[in-house]
Amino acid sequence: MIKHHPKFELLQSFVDGDLPASLSAAVAIHADMCAQCQKKIALLTDQIAETSFEENFLDRFIVDDEAVDTIDFDKMIEGITESSDIDISETKVKKSIEFANKTYNLPTVLNNIILGKTAHIGKLSRTRLELQEDEIHTSLLHIEPGGGVPQHTHKGFELTLLLDGSFHDEHGEYVKGDFIMLDGSHTHNPISAEGCLCYTVANDALHFTQGINKLLNPIGAFIY
Repeated sequence: MIKHHPKFELLQSFVDGDLPASLSAAVAIHADMCAQCQKKIALLTDQIAETSFEENFLDRFIVDDEAVDTIDFDKMIEGITESSDIDISETKVKKSIEFANKTYNLPTVLNNIILGKTAHIGKLSRTRLELQEDEIHTSLLHIEPGGGVPQHTHKGFELTLLLDGSFHDEHGEYVKGDFIMLDGSHTHNPISAEGCLCYTVANDALHFTQGINKLLNPIGAFIY
């Protein structure tokens, strides 16, 4: 069961169209898996549509009786119905990716996003999503069973959205659909007993809080 969701402010920014593509995709993917957030997004969308209609268009539809009398409704209906064109929806091809000999079907939101080459370090594998957002890096991060990331905090923000499997840290267990947004006030050591695939977004490197930091720097650069 999903326990971790985007904050209201993030959902509002998503509906307003104010988020970078990486975060917007994350919210859309989460909403596809979460009925609770789907309802919130639908309500926010309806509110914006209603406000926009009232502020910008309502006065255009106010007509007097004389104007109504001059409208040729028969011709209007003919114009609406005269087209014989039939819209045929294209079949959506599912995009997939393979990590450690396991194939994962990716969310449809990612269908048109170019995937970079896959890199490996220990039990971690990472594929970049080519979104060209400067300091914001977006990846698909795979953790093999028994793998994890050494204890760390964040210089910027780090979003982790679980697409498959589960992992745990000092704060609890996370499952498919969980939307975890962390910053410099959080320290954790994620470990996946059975393996997992995550959609991750970060705008700065990790800061390791245990061990010899210089030895862990390659992992930090790899994940960011």
